[in-house]
Amino acid sequence: MNQLKISLFCIFISLLSQIAFAKDQRPSILFVIADDWGWPHAGAYGAKDWIKTPNFDKIAKEGVLFQNAFTSNPKCCPCRASILTGRNSWQLKEAVNHMVTWPKEFITWTDLLEDAGYFVGLTGKGWGPGNLDGTGRVHNPAGKSYDKFKAKPPFRGMSSADYAKNFTDHFMKERPEGQPFCFWLGTKEPHRGYQDGAGQKAGKKTKDVELPAYYPESEIIRSDMLDYAVEVEHFDTHLGRAVEYLRKTGELDNTIIIVTSDHGMPFPRAKGQILEHSFHLPFAVRWGNQAKAGRKVNDFINVRDIAPTLMEVAGVDQHAQFTGTSFVDLLKSGKKGWINKSERDVMLIGKERHDIGRPNDVGYPVRAIRTTEFLYVHNYEPDRWPTGNPETFYMNCDNSPTKTVLTSRSDKYFEMSFGKRAEEELYKINQDPACVNNLAAHPEYANKIKELRSKMETMLKDEGDLRTLGKAEFYDTIEYVGKKGHGWEAYLEKQKSK
Repeated sequence: MNQLKISLFCIFISLLSQIAFAKDQRPSILFVIADDWGWPHAGAYGAKDWIKTPNFDKIAKEGVLFQNAFTSNPKCCPCRASILTGRNSWQLKEAVNHMVTWPKEFITWTDLLEDAGYFVGLTGKGWGPGNLDGTGRVHNPAGKSYDKFKAKPPFRGMSSADYAKNFTDHFMKERPEGQPFCFWLGTKEPHRGYQDGAGQKAGKKTKDVELPAYYPESEIIRSDMLDYAVEVEHFDTHLGRAVEYLRKTGELDNTIIIVTSDHGMPFPRAKGQILEHSFHLPFAVRWGNQAKAGRKVNDFINVRDIAPTLMEVAGVDQHAQFTGTSFVDLLKSGKKGWINKSERDVMLIGKERHDIGRPNDVGYPVRAIRTTEFLYVHNYEPDRWPTGNPETFYMNCDNSPTKTVLTSRSDKYFEMSFGKRAEEELYKINQDPACVNNLAAHPEYANKIKELRSKMETMLKDEGDLRTLGKAEFYDTIEYVGKKGHGWEAYLEKQKSK
């Protein structure tokens, strides 16, 4: 009898060991996100010598490059909330806006992975900017911070955080042996501000810059874009160091690496607006032999698809909160080009209030639909200034030399970035990715506009969008938790003191 008990006990221990071994084989996760890095500014997308991203390009070469990755809301706070919760922006209550308190009812994929036995951490920027007071969260929704190491950056304006070392020598040193990890590496770069002339100091040439069609010829703008380029390259350097560590430690092929951004570059007519260069993201994934290398995939994906993807990768049950769709099937398909076009050829985009600076600090509500051929945009309040009022200096656009150049003009280039917009916009995206030729007033496109608006509103209603459901007043109740001294009330106070 005792021998039987001993045998059963040994079998039990053996099974436990097998279970532990199987658990240890689950893929680790490295999520790398830049702040304000725009598409198509990477060598893998065809960018020329003015901006070099060898480490991102290598991820794309050794994995999958997504040609059509999008955010539903091109601003830091709402985009990152969408990434973490697996939901579209208008499904996130207060988190549809910028500078808010985190809605405590929402769980994140970092929460779920930690519960499932993953060692979870963050360096740099996670969710934000926003407020966690009263939410019950001790750490950022992206994970516990590991920010021990600093280093002198190559130029002023860059963070002193040594993101890669915080991953390799802080987080990984504290990781329990054999435990799968989930790490969020979030750089501040290429968010402004920049050291003026940094790009040229680095040896870059203004003549090499590929100016978007919505900017005039300007050496100042070209130089500003070079300053942005060196910050993108700083991000890329940290990506390379983190990946090389995994290569040296033998963990690279059992780690899924996702590299992306939160929205377009911090320039006029890009970040914060509802146009192609605002919400189209660089996006590449490497996953060892699970994702056949060297492929370019056309299928549309959205940042809300990241959460269900990581759940599937980790073998964790999907959460009922998620409204995104896993793209593991795209990674594993081995195919390139269009893989599942019938289900991944349309995307919704929208915003409410980003930064303040209009009377009563109201927002600029927009909804849009992007297909393979068109971008249709509906501006619900066309009498408002899309980037904020002139009196408060267009506050939904970061201050920059480029902004100064454009606001000193009174031509089409000023109008494209800062002028009021028509209620409806329609762009033929393959021919006009810069979105400079609005076709909405052309009678031959009337039926197309009607079709796209109907499709957009049907999809938004299905997703519970309060604006489309006639309950938009909720959006005006969301508290702005950023600095109050630069909004509309501050402007009025300044006027009184004159």
